[in-house]
Amino acid sequence: MSTKILVVDDEPRYLRLIEANLITEGFDVVKATNGQEAVDKVVKEMPDLVLMDIMMPVLDGFAATERIREFSSVPIIVVTARGEENARVRGLDLGADDYIVKPFSATELLARVRAVLRRVKTPATTQDAVFYHRNLKIDFAKAEVFKNDRLVFLSATEYRLLLQFARNLGQVLTSEELLANVWGPEYRDDKEILWVSISRLRQKLEDDPKNPFHILTRSGMGYSMPVLEDEHGNPL
Repeated sequence: MSTKILVVDDEPRYLRLIEANLITEGFDVVKATNGQEAVDKVVKEMPDLVLMDIMMPVLDGFAATERIREFSSVPIIVVTARGEENARVRGLDLGADDYIVKPFSATELLARVRAVLRRVKTPATTQDAVFYHRNLKIDFAKAEVFKNDRLVFLSATEYRLLLQFARNLGQVLTSEELLANVWGPEYRDDKEILWVSISRLRQKLEDDPKNPFHILTRSGMGYSMPVLEDEHGNPL
């Protein structure tokens, strides 16, 4: 079954360009020309990936991304002419999995699409069916995360990032390792996307995101999920 990609852009030339390149690579393409239409198409068409422009009529890409994240974990790549840092960070903070700045080459676009689809479709492997970390529970079989027994809604990228910590309990993971393992080797230097994703995970999983317990920053080294210990310092 072909992978379906929803392309959202109000500029006809970009719609045609992106559609042509995706079809050449064997993808099915669904199109929308504004943010509200994009939200509706996600509901009706259930795409495997969304390429979301930002500056559009009716509902802009930021608002559409936020609305989609209320009910769907479909991967979203923000496509924007706004290359400044605050625009990129805002898109990621609203739940986008990646971003690409206009103008872009067909090679870059397809590489980003393949990278996002690859990490979404790569199956998780683990010895135990369920992982516990204080008030956090990960059900690997169902790909579900619970905090205090309440389901937490994570995007596909956020879930894969969390798995890196669960699989490497007690180990310090460098930014480069996390970026390569979750986003792909071509993202090793893209620290910004990691910072935003770590922040989003902490907002969703930590009782106090400013004083995290599940995902700790190891200054100058990276990040880790600590091993739980009893009152005598023995691993649980």
